[in-house]
Amino acid sequence: MNQLEQLKQYTTVVADTGDFQTMKAFAPRDATTNPSLILKAVQKDAYRPLLEAAVREHRERPAAEIIDRLLVAFGLEILSLIPGRVSTETDARLSFDTEATIARGRALIALYEAAGIARERVLIKIASTWEGIRAAEVLEREGIRCNMTLLFSLPQAAACADAGAQLISPFVGRIYDWYKKSTGQEYAGADDPGVQSVRRIYAYYKQFGYRTEVMGASFRNTSQILELAGCDLLTISPDLLQQLAAADGAVERKLKPDAATAGLQKLQLDQQSFRFALNEDAMATEKLAEGIRLFCADAVKLEQMIEALRRQ
Repeated sequence: MNQLEQLKQYTTVVADTGDFQTMKAFAPRDATTNPSLILKAVQKDAYRPLLEAAVREHRERPAAEIIDRLLVAFGLEILSLIPGRVSTETDARLSFDTEATIARGRALIALYEAAGIARERVLIKIASTWEGIRAAEVLEREGIRCNMTLLFSLPQAAACADAGAQLISPFVGRIYDWYKKSTGQEYAGADDPGVQSVRRIYAYYKQFGYRTEVMGASFRNTSQILELAGCDLLTISPDLLQQLAAADGAVERKLKPDAATAGLQKLQLDQQSFRFALNEDAMATEKLAEGIRLFCADAVKLEQMIEALRRQ
């Protein structure tokens, strides 16, 4: 049994890609996308028709709405290949606008439901800002399930759980990147700061009985993945899925729901204490801001592609 098959015994494996044709070989239960992955996909000949169709059918609509329809088009294709859920991201430019994020989440779900997809099969991805978390709180009460992304710290995770978010996506690889750059050190195995962050969040959720799912994300290597075997879910890029499928070493479960915790203190967070706690964490502050900027930049690139097609 290869490492991917072994991992699936302990953890729900999720494909992290907009390239849905590559995911068939790995049989993931769920799949996640983001603006950067969709931008990468539509530059391939195989996926260009999805972009062209979205522009052709909705030419007079605002570019942001066409992007939403493109994201849903990818989501529908993905849902035809997997038994579980797809995550579709709201516009990162709305990361500090609660009401606009709520409206965008409702609009995305409406598009899926119009295509015959039950809302239970869709997770709306929202940046884990204070405003995004408040938007998720409203959407969850309406039965719209949320995947809180760009998450780098325990205060973010605690606030998401208190808001009743369905799922969080702590970014292992980007945490690792920051510490590697800031310290000049290499990290491996259980010493990896990204791995340690997810383990702490997982322990916190289990200690206090939160139902919010933990999905490790943004991996740089298979070691990070294997150190989190047993996490609720792990979303993994196709190249790392391939590496796991080609490897035969034993996979040990590292995270267990009933494992003894380190006596973590429950965080009581209002807006002021949340912002202060995030500000105290230089890594989380910098990576959250950077992540929003990068997703915004890729959304702009998608809009430029749409405008170019409109002029043809």
